[in-house]
Amino acid sequence: MVATKTAQEAAFTDWLAKHEDEMIAFLEELVNIDSGSYDKSGVDAAGAAIAAFFEREGITCDIIPLEDHGDAVRATLPTAGTGSNQPILLMGHRDTVFPKGETERRPFTIKDGIAYGPGVADMKAGLVMNAFILSAFAKLGGAPAPLIALFTGDEEIGSPESKKVIKAEASKARAVFNSEPGRPTGNIVTGRKGGIFFRCEVTGKAAHSGANHQDGISAIEELARKIQAWHALTDYDAGHTLNVGLISGGQSVNTVAPLASCDIDLRYKDPARREEIVKAITGIAENNSVAGTSSVLTILGEFHPLTQSAEGEQLIENYLSSGRDVGLTMEGEFSGGCADSGLASVLGAPTICGLGPVGGKVHSPEEYMEVDSIVPRAQALALTILRMGAAS
Repeated sequence: MVATKTAQEAAFTDWLAKHEDEMIAFLEELVNIDSGSYDKSGVDAAGAAIAAFFEREGITCDIIPLEDHGDAVRATLPTAGTGSNQPILLMGHRDTVFPKGETERRPFTIKDGIAYGPGVADMKAGLVMNAFILSAFAKLGGAPAPLIALFTGDEEIGSPESKKVIKAEASKARAVFNSEPGRPTGNIVTGRKGGIFFRCEVTGKAAHSGANHQDGISAIEELARKIQAWHALTDYDAGHTLNVGLISGGQSVNTVAPLASCDIDLRYKDPARREEIVKAITGIAENNSVAGTSSVLTILGEFHPLTQSAEGEQLIENYLSSGRDVGLTMEGEFSGGCADSGLASVLGAPTICGLGPVGGKVHSPEEYMEVDSIVPRAQALALTILRMGAAS
């Protein structure tokens, strides 16, 4: 790490502090745009607002079109002068889990220093923070490497289309900072579980449930047996869990069900056990105990675990030190949730997550963000980047 330049650091922390009102105004704009993962037009509207911000700031921004989900927005700030050519990547997603119309029902509000609204913490506040960090470097200079900010649109469903964009950027990165919400404790996230979303579709045979029940083959019965077997794979000590979170099926109450399906959520801690667990899930799907049924299992999306290398551990220490210098007391913690940070980590880039403003109760109507955390969290990340210096 290069020697710090106190005057330069003070310029950054002061600039960010002076722009708190603008940060909150931009956050309000983004939160009040419906952007559920399957609402491409809404996610792209949020992307357009972000692109407009960078255009106003004179920062190069391009749109990477994606067919089914929100386009990726990429802002780029080149290095001025001598520095590393290996970029530093700031990441975040602008899709939420909420349906269209949610912003009208409960728009952005602030009460007693707490901001509320759909996606306010997860993770539109982190997007605002990343945008203003790039703006600060554009105004003040000092970036030790090219800065790239990537804003994707399908993270909440496993990044099925954005994954390739994230991997392309992360594979070149010197370091990756993902501004998912800071934990309610104020901590950052230094490790995450991996996760896979599956869908199993079972086919049986329809029949009248009263007149000729014996001619039917129940897809629901077969699926019920499979669900019990999948849930039995949960092993808390080993750190992996199975959850069937959605089920559907049947034709009518008086018809033996010809079709049934479910969506399965796997979370696992140990990357070495991924194949073993997937094999067990697949085996249950393929083993049909109700004669005459058939099943198809597909993977809908996947997150890799966030793990740390020696370089990652050093990056964490540098970030925590920067945080202390702006008055933050925090540590790293492990999360059972998944995020795009795992996609960067698996490629070998030193990666830390949960760097956004502090919030909690995400994915619920009570989701919140602590307003007074947005500036110091932005300052901590800006100082960490400044202190990375030129690559040796």
